[in-house]
Amino acid sequence: MTNTITLSPLNEENLLHLFQAGFQEEKPLWKNYAAPYFDDYQSYPDFETFKRSQRYKWFQKNSVIGIQVNQQAIGCLSYYWECQATRWLEVGIEIYDPSNWNKGYGTLALQAWIEQLFYDFKDLEHIGLTTWSGNPGMMKTAEKLGMKKEAQIRKVRYWQGHYYDSIKYGVLRKEWSFKNHQ
Repeated sequence: MTNTITLSPLNEENLLHLFQAGFQEEKPLWKNYAAPYFDDYQSYPDFETFKRSQRYKWFQKNSVIGIQVNQQAIGCLSYYWECQATRWLEVGIEIYDPSNWNKGYGTLALQAWIEQLFYDFKDLEHIGLTTWSGNPGMMKTAEKLGMKKEAQIRKVRYWQGHYYDSIKYGVLRKEWSFKNHQ
């Protein structure tokens, strides 16, 4: 059976699944890759507590969309304005259950998200993605999508006794259009 990837707003059923996959454990594995140096993760004892959280509200923003595989939520994509006045937009992705990693879901979802953002924001010329050298999977995904490494700020992410680099990728509209219409 072929796995079908879809992007859609997150409803309560989706959020229950994401809560179970990503927000019950004290130290989930996914957080080791999603900017762990910020130490901003919080677990929740039950779904009702999660529903009252800021994280739950964040999932319902227009800038966040769910990733579903065969109609089951596995993570989310988001965008944020680094500087809206200059049209500097960045994207992010989180897939919570490690059993869904290394299957190409993130690449397909991020490809569809970037395509959608270029469609929705007609005046946007660049989409960026920032990661860190402790997340080789994200770097590989960005490169697979044809994003260019635009910056590497050395030794600015300190975590568990080690320094890591912050790495910025980006793609221009004209590069994206060329890439997808060959």
